[in-house]
Amino acid sequence: MKIVLIAPYKDLLEIAMEVKKDLDVDIELELGDLSEGVKLAREWEKKGADVIVSRGGTYQLIKESISAPVVEIKVSAFDILRQFKGLIGYQQIIGVAGYKNVIYGCEVIGEILNLNLIKVVIEKEEEGPRQVAAAKEKGVSLIIGDTIGAYSAKKLGLESRLITSGKEAVAAAVNEAFRLAHALQAEKEKAEQIRTIVDFVHDGIIAVDKEGVISTYNRMAEKIFKKPAAEAIGRKIEAVVPNTKIYEVMKTGKPQIGELQEVSDTMIATNRVPIVVGNEVVGAVATFQDVTMLQKVEHKIRRQLADKGLVAVYKFDDIVFLSEKMKDAINQAKKYAMLDSTVLIFGETGTGKELFAQSIHNASRRKNGPFVAINCAALPENLLESELFGYAEGAFTGARKGGKAGLFELAHRGTIFLDEIGEMPPGLQSKLLRVIQERRVMRIGDDRLIPVDVRIICATNRDLVKMIKEGKFREDLFYRINVLQINIPPLRERKEDLDVLVPYFIKKYSLGCGKYIKGITSGAMELLKTLNFPGNVRELESIIERACALCEGTLIDVGDIKFYYREESNTPPEKESYESIKPLEEVEKEYIVKVIKLTGGNLSEAARKLGVNRTTLWRKLKKNRAPE
Repeated sequence: MKIVLIAPYKDLLEIAMEVKKDLDVDIELELGDLSEGVKLAREWEKKGADVIVSRGGTYQLIKESISAPVVEIKVSAFDILRQFKGLIGYQQIIGVAGYKNVIYGCEVIGEILNLNLIKVVIEKEEEGPRQVAAAKEKGVSLIIGDTIGAYSAKKLGLESRLITSGKEAVAAAVNEAFRLAHALQAEKEKAEQIRTIVDFVHDGIIAVDKEGVISTYNRMAEKIFKKPAAEAIGRKIEAVVPNTKIYEVMKTGKPQIGELQEVSDTMIATNRVPIVVGNEVVGAVATFQDVTMLQKVEHKIRRQLADKGLVAVYKFDDIVFLSEKMKDAINQAKKYAMLDSTVLIFGETGTGKELFAQSIHNASRRKNGPFVAINCAALPENLLESELFGYAEGAFTGARKGGKAGLFELAHRGTIFLDEIGEMPPGLQSKLLRVIQERRVMRIGDDRLIPVDVRIICATNRDLVKMIKEGKFREDLFYRINVLQINIPPLRERKEDLDVLVPYFIKKYSLGCGKYIKGITSGAMELLKTLNFPGNVRELESIIERACALCEGTLIDVGDIKFYYREESNTPPEKESYESIKPLEEVEKEYIVKVIKLTGGNLSEAARKLGVNRTTLWRKLKKNRAPE
């Protein structure tokens, strides 16, 4: 977006420079009063300026001279009042001269201060000097006014005071200009979107006003009626569509759907719908389809859907982090991407497990193949089975003719991502194990095996070792999927990542809200760092999105964050108390047990993870009597 501020006087230009720096926004600044300002505005309009910002008479003249939107730097009563400083008890006549939008309300100030004021409203630049001279003849010795009023007084030898605008007024106008530019951009995008939709749908579309004059006529209508839009728009519809019934629709107010009519030896299906505003019919829209083309169009759409590629969007470069823990996890994942072995990603909810899975796929030799993802907890067992493995024709009531390929088949020569693998029903776990071992799938109701070349990535937020002991997860499946393991650290263990994640989400959601939020106060950031984030990065993203919606300034503050607690739990999270601190020996014991579980009881691997040798680990196990 291109925003241009044209300052009528030098002091205002300097204030605008400060505002530009404070708000950290990209705006163009120019110095030009009245006609010179208009000249600059016209030049910038030719360069594609979205919004012009100016003040006083310059604003008024620019607004009348260009078609681009113009935002005014408002002059308040306080701006005028500042120039009356030291004038209480002033006995001589004071003139207030300038454009109406600058000196509006000056009479009230004169009454309050008991001053003798003459109001000089200037409407045209060239009349300013004459009007000020006339005021001088009436005994005016001091002129308070805008640039034209003050400068005219100065030339006539009168004392003058220029009504200036404060920093707050300039900042408010700049923010308003950006809001307006965003709104205009959104409207342009919407209009272009509608135009594109209208032009590229497979239906001919004609819209008419209440007089039957064509206002919309798309490309497909051109093909069907063999008449270009230039010869149709602005003409009566009967000149384009013979024997049209659209007037009946406008008269009755009732739509006509699916009617057939013949146009130039072609049978077309027509829908006619009235346009009703309030209780009045103000026009109608008719859509047309060439019946002979319907089957071809349907066939083409089906083929496109069948051939549609399943792709991974994210790459490692898309992961926002600062911490060493995340750096280590990403480096580990990059190494795994070079292999074809099964990967098991451990991580709490919201840590970005699918982000890692997609990144691994896009960094692998399978990056040009499909990436198919499914949440194993989202579907009931029978539906999940048919989605994973597909089904043969007639396998069950309602089965699609010809059967359906499962996700493993769709992922052939690519990657399949099984999210929440710990939630997979036990019955399906055995079938998945067989597919992993044999690299072949059998559709439900079929007796033939289909070879698949698929890389498998699994993810879970559950303790699978504990689930194995409870009989909820197959041990043999665990060892099949736990070939390459990645542990994504929770956000509470890498709080330094907040320093890059928070600005990233602020930038993302402030633009979506149409706001210009520069960042976050130190107090609000410290408050965020006290959170445990059970929802991890996903929870942080929700907090920042809500804070952006609530924020009324340029920085997210504590109040914007605390609102989250009022809705979620009414109280902010409490810091851990002194009494909750465990002895170091107990913490060490718990940590050792956890690592051993995560490594499936492999003490050599556990020792490597803990950074000690196997003998030291044995000694600590014996001392703490921790289970092996």
